[in-house]
Amino acid sequence: MDEGPWFYCLKHHAVETRDGCAERHRLGPYEARTEAEQALQKVAERNEKADAEDRAWDRGEGGD
Repeated sequence: MDEGPWFYCLKHHAVETRDGCAERHRLGPYEARTEAEQALQKVAERNEKADAEDRAWDRGEGGD
């Protein structure tokens, strides 16, 4: 079994080891292959959270 670190390649939509595509084409590093497999889901979740925070800020709900 290959060892990490693991990366998610945005160019090929696949999980790779350090010998994969250039850094500009990938997310990571991740310690576990399963983390790399879920990279796009995590990005989407973080983006949605940030967007919700931005909407709340725009409505004047920003915390002080």
